[in-house]
Amino acid sequence: MTRLGASVQRASALLAQDLSSETTVRQLLAETGARRSLDLADLPAGEQAELITARTVNVLPSAEALAERIAAAQAAGRGLRVKLGIDPTGADVHLGHTVPMIVLSRFQRMGHDVTLIIGDITAKIGDPSGRSTERPPLTDEDIARNLAGYRDQVGPFFDFERVRYRHNSEWLAGITLPRLIGILSQVSASALLQREDFRKRLDAGHGLSMSELIYPVAMAIDSAEIEADVELGGVDQLLNLQMGRRVMEIYGQTPQLVVTMPLIEGTDGSGAKMSKSKGNYIALSASPEDLFGKVMSIPDRLMDPYLRTLTEWTDAEVAIVTGRLADGTLHPMDLKRVLAGEIVTALHGVDAAMAARAAFAAQFSRRSFTEVTALPEVSLAEHGAETVTTVLTKVLDFTPSASAARRLAKQNGLRLVLETADGQQAGALAEEDALRPLAEVVAERTAGPGGAPDGVYLKAGRKLARVRD
Repeated sequence: MTRLGASVQRASALLAQDLSSETTVRQLLAETGARRSLDLADLPAGEQAELITARTVNVLPSAEALAERIAAAQAAGRGLRVKLGIDPTGADVHLGHTVPMIVLSRFQRMGHDVTLIIGDITAKIGDPSGRSTERPPLTDEDIARNLAGYRDQVGPFFDFERVRYRHNSEWLAGITLPRLIGILSQVSASALLQREDFRKRLDAGHGLSMSELIYPVAMAIDSAEIEADVELGGVDQLLNLQMGRRVMEIYGQTPQLVVTMPLIEGTDGSGAKMSKSKGNYIALSASPEDLFGKVMSIPDRLMDPYLRTLTEWTDAEVAIVTGRLADGTLHPMDLKRVLAGEIVTALHGVDAAMAARAAFAAQFSRRSFTEVTALPEVSLAEHGAETVTTVLTKVLDFTPSASAARRLAKQNGLRLVLETADGQQAGALAEEDALRPLAEVVAERTAGPGGAPDGVYLKAGRKLARVRD
């Protein structure tokens, strides 16, 4: 039995037990958490390909081709040359950025050679994927700062010490105009214009810059320069990665295989991908308690894709819990707490995950918030004249922007909770309420014959604050 097979056997036995038990959950998180660094080199080629393709959207030209390429590399006594390009466009990294790194880690632990291409040239052009406007270019200082932050934050998901680093300025900075024209002459312009975002912009009467059109070709040259066997990327990068295959043919090389990862959906359940601009992200720099709470806020339907993309669970293990959900032997809340524990374990360890689990239970499983002492507070005397969105954004730091607070209100995620001797009454705040002064909203909701409530709380998603006079 392989090392992974033995781990799956142990974890499967735990998954069949009571997942509300602290002891069982701790054992499970220890088992699956250790799997993130498990040596997978004993897996045969077919099982390696299966483990990779189980978490992908596309494998081109086919999953069978991936298995064959792995087997051929093993026969030659080497690993595959696996490439991931990084354009360091931001210093803050969220959970969605870890999806390709988790799969890349599997390749690494299978014994393959991983190369990270630092796009110090392409970052200055700006990847147009999925954008309605041209992205502003970055400076060298931006790139260095963002790359350092990226590595620090993603480190728990990937071993950056066992990887080759190449900057594409090594070859792109010296490429001559005749050479570039020679490559571009063999690339169809219609292929570049297939991109949906380009078509939408042209249909809307907006222009495209030549730099945006050249970007996929510049990125593709990276693959040819390192003679990649496999390139990973998000599914939104599919056309860019396929261009790598075309340019490698122009170089007279065997085209790389293309492996694309799903784009993880954001926490708000709107269907939009996780994005800082949409406020539906989980930052890797968040505290264990905040990470746990953010995961607990996702809709139940996202548990399956989150388990598949963000953990080291196998399909067989996911099938166990989905089967138990279906037959009623597992409560969705218990599974979501396990999922939240998985994320915290990856970043902070099992002890921190169990502590966050206990803190969540203490804060959100009580019938009375007055028993919870460690709550942030907002004073009406100090901030009552400010709008609810301002309080959420600038005072409590519950939402990244006023627009995010308004979106939360639209989704019925913004509430004012009144606590009396008879229990709690939670009233949703509409978008127009979010734009009113907090004191005015509180006064309106607390007015009535019942007298002043014992406690007033502002709730934004899973985040809660006590409102004081």
